Amino acid sequence: MPNADFAPGAAQTNAAWEARRLAATPRGVGVLETFYAAHAKNAELWDIEGNRYIDFAGGIAVLNVGHCHPRVVAAVQAQADKFTHTCYQVVPYSGYVELAEKIAARAPGNFAKKTLFVTTGVEAVENAVKIARAATGRSGVIAFDAAFHGRTFFGMALTGKVAPYKLNFGPMPGDVYHAPFPNELHGITVEDALAGIQRLFKCDIDPKRVAAFIFEPVQGEGGFYQAPVEFVRGLRKLADEHGILLIADEIQAGAGRTGKFFATEHYEGVEFDLTTFAKSVGAGLPISGVTGRAAIMDAPAPGGLGGTYAGNPLAVAAALEVLKIIDEEKLLERSNVLGQRLKDRLNALKAKVPAILDARGPGSMVAVEFEKDGKPAPELAKAVQTYALEHGLILLTCGAYGNIIRFLYPLTIEDAVFAEALDILEAGILKHAV
Repeated sequence: MPNADFAPGAAQTNAAWEARRLAATPRGVGVLETFYAAHAKNAELWDIEGNRYIDFAGGIAVLNVGHCHPRVVAAVQAQADKFTHTCYQVVPYSGYVELAEKIAARAPGNFAKKTLFVTTGVEAVENAVKIARAATGRSGVIAFDAAFHGRTFFGMALTGKVAPYKLNFGPMPGDVYHAPFPNELHGITVEDALAGIQRLFKCDIDPKRVAAFIFEPVQGEGGFYQAPVEFVRGLRKLADEHGILLIADEIQAGAGRTGKFFATEHYEGVEFDLTTFAKSVGAGLPISGVTGRAAIMDAPAPGGLGGTYAGNPLAVAAALEVLKIIDEEKLLERSNVLGQRLKDRLNALKAKVPAILDARGPGSMVAVEFEKDGKPAPELAKAVQTYALEHGLILLTCGAYGNIIRFLYPLTIEDAVFAEALDILEAGILKHAV
């Protein structure tokens, strides 16, 4: 006999839908919350039972311009009235070309660039590696500890964290190597990190077989640690010395999150051969891509790049509008203002809360890290996260030990809503982390 909760006309409750989820979807898709979204606007979200939440998760860094920005909605609706799909590789459309031009123009580097669009962040990463291999004729790739580059097999291979991403999935693709990521807070200097690469060259792979370095300017899942300028310059020097390409993965850090459109703009004078992007560029519609040196981007033969849904016209329309919104609403400046406000609040708490090890991050790519007795304290981060949710604030944790809370609010958030969220956050920290 079917459960009455599943019957037509049954009450729409979070509990009923959670029971259906557990029965219908695999446990490998980890779901943080047990309530179900009904509608959202800017930084606020309401569930199907009418409960309101302030969203500091942003769909994991996807909503820099907020939920349902009216200009994005209008742009997508207008495009949907024209056509929703042709497959760009069959019948191209002007929006794709226009967006490619605009993304390339924003990427740092005084050289000719071209841009490819695909659908997901890990697709962008894999295509960047494909392009690098085609351009160099080499196969090796060096990534870094604590990196996150996606959940496909090659994305997992590049990712520098085992649990939960690599557990029980068997051998990873070969010719991928990991070096230390500089993290002076935890005793890994720039010199240590660069020496780790030299150790790989001595012990594991001839640098003449390495196609690319791939790194995150600010590590996302790894804990919002920013790559020091000296390290990035060192990478560029090694790349130039050995004919290796330098790939910046900006899936989470891009589209204004760090106070600049591309996080690589923080490294003045350093050139990047390829840069991946995704997430907030599409404001919730699936689009990602690679931009980089034109000659390198042209290395794969026709047909070697692309995808059926790559550069979907609805997502392209959204992205074109996102670029205008970021400029016209001055969201890069807003990112810096909000991020500083948050860091000031967290740093003011440090005197009362010894468990706060660090509050950091460029622009609004901010995180707070907890420790207890000199060790990572994931239980404190979880307690603060749980308190926040109970009081209507959605937070995400990250880091190798889960002891870091990251903040991914929309850059369009209203001041009053932002202040309300910070009050909840402070109360949670004072209650559980003192």
